[in-house]
Amino acid sequence: MPSRATDARRAGSQGLPQIHTLQAGRQRLHVLPSLGGALAGWEWQRERQWLPLLRPWSADPAALYATACFPLLPWSNRITGGGFDFDGKHYPLVPNRLGEPYPIHGDSWRQAWTITAQAEDRMTLELESDRYDGNPYVYRARQLLTLRENALEIELRVTNTGTETLPYGLGLHPYFLRDAQTRLQFRSRGVWLSGPDRIPTSFTRQLPAGWDYNRPATLEDKLIDNCFEGWDGLAMIEDPTRGLRLQMHTTDRSGYVLMFRPVKQAFFCLEPVTHPIDAFHRPKRPGLIDLAPGEDMVLLTRFSVCEIAQEEPRVRPASASAAR
Repeated sequence: MPSRATDARRAGSQGLPQIHTLQAGRQRLHVLPSLGGALAGWEWQRERQWLPLLRPWSADPAALYATACFPLLPWSNRITGGGFDFDGKHYPLVPNRLGEPYPIHGDSWRQAWTITAQAEDRMTLELESDRYDGNPYVYRARQLLTLRENALEIELRVTNTGTETLPYGLGLHPYFLRDAQTRLQFRSRGVWLSGPDRIPTSFTRQLPAGWDYNRPATLEDKLIDNCFEGWDGLAMIEDPTRGLRLQMHTTDRSGYVLMFRPVKQAFFCLEPVTHPIDAFHRPKRPGLIDLAPGEDMVLLTRFSVCEIAQEEPRVRPASASAAR
């Protein structure tokens, strides 16, 4: 990851989006405002070495899905049906990612954000969106990124600045590192099973083999791309190979978390979200908030880090070449 002194120069010379860096204590945070308001990396200092706490950006100028984390709004994940119906009116949406049959993750990730305030340890990013790509949403989005003691805090806020009430949702898409020794724990009461198109078909409390993280468990090399329900907002990730423990905590109490556990990759995603997949077409639109003009909603998430005893790796980590 480039140092603060070389961020702008390297970005300009290579035609890459400019990286802005925050630093506090043993942490560095690298931000890509023009690439969907994403994070390029979050790092922890051990002696003279900087260890990535999230998967570092691949430095592909167009590869948002190869960043460390990016915001999801004004909705999360996929919407079927060519759009949604609300208050007696149909609102069309078009697919917005190559290879995806459905619009996914809102539209803020496709737009450049603006830095409106910055200090050594914090930054405010904002986005004014007006029916981007034909979407019905008119909104103001804000990310407040803060480095606290041994923690990164992300406050994501959206305000309806349009003239009509619409359903809104929020989320974050962090990419966590993993190897054969990594252990994950988060509570849930069940999961939504999906068809081949990743759209939920049925809910079950009987978690499939290798999907139960109510107790610490390793990340098997089998695909999960599903929404877990009944989440209490807390997740723990232990990385004994590097001697680190991460904790993710959100104040949202909707009870949904999306997990993407790809095959043969050195990362996984655990996404704090306010609503399940395709909530727009579920009875009562669970987790979505109907925002009238001028109303807003907030998702506050904290990622904290501490050091633990290191273990020698027993299996070579998988490749991190692909992205979601």
